[in-house]
Amino acid sequence: MIVKELYMDCFRYEESSLAHYIYHLLAEKKISLEDDFSIKDLDQADHQKVKELIQNNVLGFHKVSIFSLKMNQKDFVFIFAANDQDVIQFYTNTFHQNPLNCHEYSLDYQLDRGNGVISFRDMRKEFESFPAIAGFCERER
Repeated sequence: MIVKELYMDCFRYEESSLAHYIYHLLAEKKISLEDDFSIKDLDQADHQKVKELIQNNVLGFHKVSIFSLKMNQKDFVFIFAANDQDVIQFYTNTFHQNPLNCHEYSLDYQLDRGNGVISFRDMRKEFESFPAIAGFCERER
């Protein structure tokens, strides 16, 4: 895979560490966007500089995941949040009870909506701030 494609995938799939490594290697002119990427390219990086780039979040990553929280024996709510602690706190503040459980789902999970199908990754683009409720689901018995 060429560096440019991998770099773009890092942003699409929120792979902050790898994106910062590529950013560093590009800035140091150790690789170019048109090169074929090899895992060995990472050996050329100054790992301390990359650590600082990641800590300072120079690429502006703000990872948001999707969580399913069980409300009762048949009802679930899907909530976008940065991590499980944030989503549980949001749930507790919103619904004034603790969830029965909390599971992270893949953002690429697809569900039916209207006459079509949408992934949580695409649905997330419809929200401007997080945590945010994506929707509710009722289990049929």
